[in-house]
Amino acid sequence: MTPHPTRRRFLSISAATMALTGQAFAKPPVARWQGRALGAPASLQLVGLEAWDAAPLFAALQKEILRLERIFSLYRADSALSRLNRAGQLRAPPPDLLALLGTCGHLNAASEGAFDPTIQPVFVQQAIAAEEGRALSDANFSAAIASVGWDGVRFDAQSVTLLRPGAALTLNGIAQGYITDRIADLLRGEGYGDVMVDMGEIAARGTRADGGRWRAGIADPQGVLLKRLTLTDRALATSAPKGTVLDAAGRVGHIFDPQTGQEAGACAITSVSSPGATLADGLSTALCVLPRARHRAFVARFPEARIELAT
Repeated sequence: MTPHPTRRRFLSISAATMALTGQAFAKPPVARWQGRALGAPASLQLVGLEAWDAAPLFAALQKEILRLERIFSLYRADSALSRLNRAGQLRAPPPDLLALLGTCGHLNAASEGAFDPTIQPVFVQQAIAAEEGRALSDANFSAAIASVGWDGVRFDAQSVTLLRPGAALTLNGIAQGYITDRIADLLRGEGYGDVMVDMGEIAARGTRADGGRWRAGIADPQGVLLKRLTLTDRALATSAPKGTVLDAAGRVGHIFDPQTGQEAGACAITSVSSPGATLADGLSTALCVLPRARHRAFVARFPEARIELAT
């Protein structure tokens, strides 16, 4: 069961130069880092620090990414999430997991169930069928959809429990945003306010080295640029059902409607900006499922969020 990524990175970041009128502008240095987070390419730009001076800081950030992967990753057997899914219960859950589950519950209620991390059993069955080139059987589908429902999740500081038989969670629709926010917050705590962080979603803090706003582009899964925009102290997240596909032919996407179990079809691509990447990530995922007629009312529940693209 191997998802086939077409283009998980929907955002292309470009730095542009600006000149101050009538005088030269000595730009501060920019340290750049590239790596991986939750199995996808990740990067950041840090204004005001030379590359060699940034090495210890970047090493610390990599350790933090690894720590968070050991909580949220579905592809690590030892992650907190994987252990929860195997056993149906996780005692002494990490605070980061509890924090993100709280956000998930808020988004589930606001979206009237369109955002629901308990969709994971349906995803697994759909992925197996897609990779084997067959339709999902009625029996497997019925068993998977019966385990879906956020009301079957209980969590507190002592434990996280999945009440329904066969239930499992995926945080792939929001964890990249959470990691993005976490890294941006750590950099701010170290005194660096001018950063562009891309851990699957974007957090733009402060300004570029030339004093201008950070620039981003929203592209479709084929890499076609759909929109350019600028960001300052704002995050941007983009979701697309076909951003990752489950079959070699590229027909079956990876986002499913929790209420029907079928592939999300409301939009081919959605992009949301907000002050934080966690919220933007969850909102963009939910918009792929919600009918377009409900998009504005849903996002209006989060006054600082804005739909940048839905097509």
